[in-house]
Amino acid sequence: MKTILCYGDSLTWGYDAVGPSRHAYEDRWPSVLQGRLGSSARVIAEGLCGRTTAFDDWVAGADRNGARILPTLLATHSPLDLVIVMLGTNDMKSFVCGRAIGAKQGMERIVQIIRGQPYSFNYKVPSILLVAPPPLCATENSDFAEIFEGGMAESQKLAPLYAALAQQTGCAFFDAGTVARTTPLDGIHLDAENTRAIGAGLEPVVRQALGL
Repeated sequence: MKTILCYGDSLTWGYDAVGPSRHAYEDRWPSVLQGRLGSSARVIAEGLCGRTTAFDDWVAGADRNGARILPTLLATHSPLDLVIVMLGTNDMKSFVCGRAIGAKQGMERIVQIIRGQPYSFNYKVPSILLVAPPPLCATENSDFAEIFEGGMAESQKLAPLYAALAQQTGCAFFDAGTVARTTPLDGIHLDAENTRAIGAGLEPVVRQALGL
């Protein structure tokens, strides 16, 4: 059985803009991916609301810097066969980074961390799948619109930047924007149908990456 770590933010955690609340377990994309892969793999969901690629954001109590907490999680869940990374949305916050190129550099640091981790017991370095999150959309939610000011245009650049990074570093790549759209309720998150669509869309990419 293969082991997969899904490393992400609120889109992986399953934030539901309605309420707001959290999507039912079965609607979150890692759960959908698990259901489709069945007994051939074990899918571990590690999503945190507000997580960035490699930037500090101390508005919430949890450490949101994805690069800083990743080594601990790699050690916690090893051995791993594949790490799926879907981050970058929160980098679009104007007070965090606000630029797609910053998110791309953060993702490059994530790749370096995964490949440079001192894995115990001679466990192999896991394969990596970089996922570009769906671009932000327009919203009448004033708080989110202000927090992510300028983020719509920048988020459109994530997929081509991540695709180029994946090619450069020898990682697999998937553009979640090809199967899912963010909700205008807040411009950032996904409804249940769209988060399920990411899990379904990832299945063939993951099977190819793991030879399943």
